[in-house]
Amino acid sequence: MKSVTKKSLLGLVAVSGLVLAGCSNSTDSTTDTQSSQGTNSSGETLAADQTMEVVVPAEMGSADISLATDSYSFTALNNVYEGMYRLDETNMPVIAGAAEDAVVSDDGLTYTVKLREDATWSNGDSVTAADYVYSWQRTVNPETASGYAYMMAPVKNATAISEGEADVATLGIEATGEYEVTITLEQATPYFESLLAFPTFFPQNQAVVEEYGSDYALTSEAAVYNGPFVLEGFDGPGVDDAWTFAKNNDYWDADTVTIEAVNISVVKESSTGLNLFDTGEADDVVLSGELAIQNANHENYVTQPGATTQYLEMNQAPEDSPFRNENLRKAISYAMDRQQIVDNILGNGSLVANGLVPQDLAYNPETNVDFVEDADRTLEYDEAQAKEYWETAKSELGVDTISFSLMTSDTDQSKKLGEYVQGALQQTLEGVTVTLQTVPFSVRLDRSNNGDFEMVMNNWIGDYADPINFLELFTTDSSYNRGKWLNDDYDSLVEAASTTDVNDPEARWNDMVEAEQVITDSLGIVPLFQNAEAHLRSDKIKGLVVHSVGAQYDYKDVYIVE
Repeated sequence: MKSVTKKSLLGLVAVSGLVLAGCSNSTDSTTDTQSSQGTNSSGETLAADQTMEVVVPAEMGSADISLATDSYSFTALNNVYEGMYRLDETNMPVIAGAAEDAVVSDDGLTYTVKLREDATWSNGDSVTAADYVYSWQRTVNPETASGYAYMMAPVKNATAISEGEADVATLGIEATGEYEVTITLEQATPYFESLLAFPTFFPQNQAVVEEYGSDYALTSEAAVYNGPFVLEGFDGPGVDDAWTFAKNNDYWDADTVTIEAVNISVVKESSTGLNLFDTGEADDVVLSGELAIQNANHENYVTQPGATTQYLEMNQAPEDSPFRNENLRKAISYAMDRQQIVDNILGNGSLVANGLVPQDLAYNPETNVDFVEDADRTLEYDEAQAKEYWETAKSELGVDTISFSLMTSDTDQSKKLGEYVQGALQQTLEGVTVTLQTVPFSVRLDRSNNGDFEMVMNNWIGDYADPINFLELFTTDSSYNRGKWLNDDYDSLVEAASTTDVNDPEARWNDMVEAEQVITDSLGIVPLFQNAEAHLRSDKIKGLVVHSVGAQYDYKDVYIVE
């Protein structure tokens, strides 16, 4: 594998017609590090240069544990921080920052966790129980305005605190020793240990957060890290297009980390990424559309199925929003040829969506049947049905025409998907006009969160392997119900699955199946496909762990062979 620095990679991208900022922040001293590793225990010959070059299609939204909401940020946090648990290659939680498995009370409401006493921050401070208490309290504090505070809902008083109804000091986590944490839950939560492996539950160093104040985590220098890597060369959320995960020599398990640096560069054009791979300037790139189809037989082609649902979300908050009309939403859904999308636009192994919850995420506790099969719903493509629903919607709305904008990210794939939706709706539904808005990924997130859209193409990547993680997004009080679709029956079912039926696996499962049926029948959102990613990845890269839920990548065990 050819050794390159971020400067040389960015220079090649510029030559390819995509000029990237931030190359002045290249960490050459890190990325040029040579490693005389010899062979490993498997007899493989390790490359002298343990530097991996990764190309991603969008910027990181935030490097702040309390504020991150996107997959690129969670991948970064998962590699430069560490919580009590990590996910292994099968998406199961295993101890990491914890010294041993949590001790759980018989009623499932209390978790006692002993922490490693040899874990340190990159500034030399010990990682203590107080760091977890502070981090969790900071996240649920309404003044922080965390988009992921809802993930803390199983913890006692978390929701009340987030809603300003209780003091942060009452959160159900306390330091019962310098290296011991006791967690109290509102109700038993079957997947709680998986939550402890998610970045939102990682520790933060209070002194460092307070030292930097409003500048905390805005750059890589304005934070400290306790994971297998430290963040370098990051100049700001949503604007920087190059950063590095550099090996953290102060990490408690540093001896097992072989890779010296993972350089991340943002390249939005799939064709440019392909050129970088072909010239040996990148080790891992994402392919979309025609390039994914054309390279399906490439020796380095890899398809990564994910627990990710892509969907159209419509803003139903305004009282005069036409999207409050269920027949209009059904017309939009029936106009979508999902098979054409996955075959001809994506071509990367993605699957047609038949609901909100993706396939291969969770299975019936009694029969082991896939959740999607139990929900038994199909989102069909039928132009005649689409036109019929549109005629009914026009009559109910008292209009002959309707115009709205569709916001997508400015990545190559998102733009092509937006063009498809625009064309399908305008050709199928006479009188519908769709204007495309393509914006940077971080801008789409901000505008979605603020309700500043008419229709937006969003997705959800599973944070943990349970249907509730998808279903709870669209309850009335969820901050992720950006389109403000409201349904009392849906709310009641999700609430029952999370509270009254939480200790009855069969009843809980049935609650979730019924909730899926409600949102799919009503088309509160319009699911399009279950996303997969097509990659070209060097066969010299070994040990990469790819998760279908939670943070997508774990580079801790990566090594590079000759």
